[in-house]
Amino acid sequence: MEDHNFVVGQEFSDVKAFRSAIKEAAIAQHFELRIIKSDLIRYIAKCAAEGCPWRIRAVKLPNAPTFSIRSLEGTHTCGKNAHSGHHQASIDWIVNFIEERLRDNINYKPKDILRDIYNRYGITIPYKQAWRAKERGLQAIYGSSEEGYCLLPAYCEQIRKNNPGSVAEVSTAGAENRFQRVFISFYASIYGFLQGCLPIVGLGRIQLKSKYLGTLLSATSFDADGGLFLLAFGVVDVENDGSWMWFLSELHKALEMNTKIITPLTFLTDGQKGVAEAVKRKFPTSSHAICMKHLSESIGREFKNPRLVQLLWKAAYATTTIGFKEKLVELEEVCSDASKWLQQYPPSYWALIYFEGKRYGHFSSNIEEFNQWILESRELPIVQVIEQIHCKLMTQFEEGRLNCKSWFSILAPSAEKHMMDAINRASTYQVLRSDEVEFEVLSSERSDIVNIKTRSCSCRDWQLYGIPCSHAVAALISSRKDVYAFTEKYFTVASYCETYAQDIHPLPGKIEWKKNEETNMDDEIRVVRPPKIRRPPGRPEKKRMCVEDLNREKHAVHCSRCNQTGHYKSTCKTGVCKSIEQI
Repeated sequence: MEDHNFVVGQEFSDVKAFRSAIKEAAIAQHFELRIIKSDLIRYIAKCAAEGCPWRIRAVKLPNAPTFSIRSLEGTHTCGKNAHSGHHQASIDWIVNFIEERLRDNINYKPKDILRDIYNRYGITIPYKQAWRAKERGLQAIYGSSEEGYCLLPAYCEQIRKNNPGSVAEVSTAGAENRFQRVFISFYASIYGFLQGCLPIVGLGRIQLKSKYLGTLLSATSFDADGGLFLLAFGVVDVENDGSWMWFLSELHKALEMNTKIITPLTFLTDGQKGVAEAVKRKFPTSSHAICMKHLSESIGREFKNPRLVQLLWKAAYATTTIGFKEKLVELEEVCSDASKWLQQYPPSYWALIYFEGKRYGHFSSNIEEFNQWILESRELPIVQVIEQIHCKLMTQFEEGRLNCKSWFSILAPSAEKHMMDAINRASTYQVLRSDEVEFEVLSSERSDIVNIKTRSCSCRDWQLYGIPCSHAVAALISSRKDVYAFTEKYFTVASYCETYAQDIHPLPGKIEWKKNEETNMDDEIRVVRPPKIRRPPGRPEKKRMCVEDLNREKHAVHCSRCNQTGHYKSTCKTGVCKSIEQI
């Protein structure tokens, strides 16, 4: 059937298979079908082109579902010319064409559908038809958006049941039980964060693109090797100050249930006021820093000058107030407007010299890395988005446990490399001992003061990274002390192993837990309806304005009836009054 030719006597498994084959042939050979008769026992059709004698008849065989071609009359005289569309290329046909591709690639775009159909069949279909076919195809594979919200309570129950100690709660609003928020944090993630991760939390958000939109909020951290670690996530119908206050409140409860005292944390955010206020209220003992990647991208996007980005990073890393001010002066000389723009972000939120908390060398959050987990699944129903994250977490925890078995150093690989580099540089330094805890370390370029009791160095690298710098290593080696004993525990292989010690268990299939829900739960209580806010159909409108239009003088409209300006003839009140008077 690759050439889509038919012969008398050719058989098909059933009427559905025959209809599909004849439609495929019509599309591939560029002729339109006119169906004369089509039911469960007969199928008669002809070419729709006027004067073309081609005609086909097929019937069902007795005592079997098989369909067989009984007659095939004439040959096409219509020319079978390709055109912009085809009546048989319906949305259902497009769905069948793209279904396998959608299973392999959720991000299969409508423009890719148009290209593939044209390359294979030589026809062009409307963009909107391809868009609708993709939406219907995703629904056929993954279920509808409405079903996703309905299944959400049962799915959360399965998380709690199969992963004891996990938090999975759904909130609704109004008498109709409209979805409002869902918060999820697996016990393995909570345990791993408290026992092994750095006390740093990055807060981020990503917009979902399903039928009812929504925003996914996330809290991530860093493991001992600097890798992404997801602590908790949630989905809200609308992102605002209230939703961030709720998210951080749920995060605080989840941590509080698993530890007596929450260690002071450092939160990395995009500087949004609502987020900063929520952090201050729910975690009053913690520090708040602005993600430098976000800040540098913002100033670069605002002023389109790479030099500003470089100076901003240098100011952030400055270890003295003099060095910090020098970089700000340079930044103002390059662009005074950028200097004024930067004043909305106090230096205590992003500059090393003024920041009061600990960042362990992490000036930027790893939110973008987490966003890559769900970038392709943003169009799926909410349950599928959560399941995608669940599968990623299971894979990550399994890989983390395998990594532990292959590491034989005291520190995780990235921290061990940092330590080895410091040891190599320290061998060229001269150490002068002041007392039992204070040393002066001389290099060819500078002199630094090291205090091993306060774990500090005048270069500030020890305080910044939590790992002894080359000056500190030189001082520790000269006093015959173990350099690894002066490294923060968060960078050890032991901490890494604790981070991924717990299992994230898989969940049973949808059919199984739907049955459990029906037998154990009251359907009226469990129903969650989608939010009222939904994505409008079609592409989002974009307002574009040329630069020339901004400087162009506005055209004064003129009325041809009364010769006055400011209105047209159709809205002229003077003319209307005259007409009424005449009547």
